[in-house]
Amino acid sequence: MSNRVNQVAGHLAAHHQVGQKHPDDVVIVSALRTPMTRGKRGGFKDTHPEFLLAAVLKATVERTGIDPALIDDIQVGNVLPASGGATQARMAQLYAGFPETSSISTVNRQCSSGLQAVHYIASAIQNGTIDIGIGAGVESMTLSYGPSAMPPSYDDDISAFPAAADCLLPMGITSENVAKKFGVSREKQDSFSALSHKKAANAWKNGWFNEEVIPVTVTQVDKEGNEKKVTVKADDGIRPETTPESLAKLKPAFSKDGFTTAGNASQVSDGAAAVLLMKRSTAKKLNLPILGKFTAFATAGVPPNIMGVGPAYAIPKVLKKVGLNINQVDIYEINEAFASQAVYSVEKLGIDINKVNPKGGAIAMGHPLGATGARQVATLLTELRRTGKKIGVISMCIGSGMGAAAVLEAE
Repeated sequence: MSNRVNQVAGHLAAHHQVGQKHPDDVVIVSALRTPMTRGKRGGFKDTHPEFLLAAVLKATVERTGIDPALIDDIQVGNVLPASGGATQARMAQLYAGFPETSSISTVNRQCSSGLQAVHYIASAIQNGTIDIGIGAGVESMTLSYGPSAMPPSYDDDISAFPAAADCLLPMGITSENVAKKFGVSREKQDSFSALSHKKAANAWKNGWFNEEVIPVTVTQVDKEGNEKKVTVKADDGIRPETTPESLAKLKPAFSKDGFTTAGNASQVSDGAAAVLLMKRSTAKKLNLPILGKFTAFATAGVPPNIMGVGPAYAIPKVLKKVGLNINQVDIYEINEAFASQAVYSVEKLGIDINKVNPKGGAIAMGHPLGATGARQVATLLTELRRTGKKIGVISMCIGSGMGAAAVLEAE
């Protein structure tokens, strides 16, 4: 038993070594996503989440050429579907061509669900439970977002406990709390948001998303009920003409004297993403290209009423695991749930803004809750490789008061 423990410990140590390669490293050989489209109005407004998930799973197999029977397990992050989306995930897996002998499950850590799924697969590979797996995420906020996604009632005693009650605060109010508590001005939020749109539009113009985004052909229904097949190829929520001045004209969405608006918060959206992982030795055996290494992951709890500050605590925690400081990271993918919390996290940690979301973020592209973490893996790795950089960090705040972060190394 002690030998096995030492062996696992050795694998864990190797997993956290930055800048070194080891046969037992958990590596990423594919990271793809669908376009992110506007909820209830965009390209996927008539598309069920299982179809989006199936599309990205199928693309993963087709682009890598891997035999789907070799993929031991799939974890899918999602937040809103009934019954955790478990049945839809299995349906998607089978429709995508995976054999009935394959397996799948879903995970919900709210806004970090997609990244959590990737981490769970990486951990299972690392400890020898599986050899090859996919960490994915999907969300149709068109079909699931709204009051019906919440339980009709809660236990009275627990609801009376202040910290527990704060878990039920609308996310927009927690954004206002961050802005007021830490002095994040409306001007800073609007400037950050306009820059997100500008960077995303520039990235699409230059083809920087082409490698990570798969086209998806879906059936759309018009106002008269007519159906037509449409191939969705790009994110459709990006507004290149957005400026701080145009955003300044928008009214606060959650509080009359607040700063959070529809323009400086993430968009309600639909989309899916999938990340294929295995050990370095397995990738070499299968002759698959290694895009990067999944190096470390961490979560951190924060007060629920300022849940947006999560990245400011999760990022230092994960960097400590690998012995890096803030300035040694080349690119940060920090989810833009709200401009208030993204600005706060960047300023609190002293991150160079030029390293943050160079292809834009959720304010421009959208935030399909369960998919975002896996989407960020695809966005980060392709940008690191395009620019010849090596170390990237993904992070996001999590509703109810947490943050998550991961370190990836491009190859």
